Amino acid sequence: MKRSMTPEIPDSAPAEHPPYTIEQTLSGIVMGLIVLITFGNVLARYFTSQSFAATEEFSIALLIVLSFLGSSAAFAFDRHIRVDFFVRKLPPGLRAFADWLSFAVTASLFAFIAFYAGKLTWDQYRFEETSPALGVPQWWYTVWMPVLAVALVLRLVITRLRRRSPPPEGDARGDARAAQ
Repeated sequence: MKRSMTPEIPDSAPAEHPPYTIEQTLSGIVMGLIVLITFGNVLARYFTSQSFAATEEFSIALLIVLSFLGSSAAFAFDRHIRVDFFVRKLPPGLRAFADWLSFAVTASLFAFIAFYAGKLTWDQYRFEETSPALGVPQWWYTVWMPVLAVALVLRLVITRLRRRSPPPEGDARGDARAAQ
């Protein structure tokens, strides 16, 4: 059975549209912006034989934002990539420990990224670095890395507190992975 990417709605809740998480909403907006920038560049190149190559800076920055948003959504819906061939063979106690270890390493990694991306952003601000194509302050692009890394760590912690234990052996996710 395939799990939906949107949270389940109780039967009593009359909803015309499924609710979307903040990650899904922001991802849609960011993807739309990337499409508009790219399409605008294609139109400009077609009609004027000139390219707005400088807009690539915005597209790259938005792709980084999209990566962090996608990672956050993957953890929120427990759809992140994992190799659990050996973990599934462990006894339940060790499986729970492996799950907590995975959480701790992942949260530490993104906290590490937040710290060093924050230092990078501060240095770019302090030394007034500008982007090569547009000449705008470089920190405009990198400020989102520490912000979104901290948000991702918070999402990991919130998700972890909600779950508190690994999924049962016979859940749909485990059955789907076993069939692969």
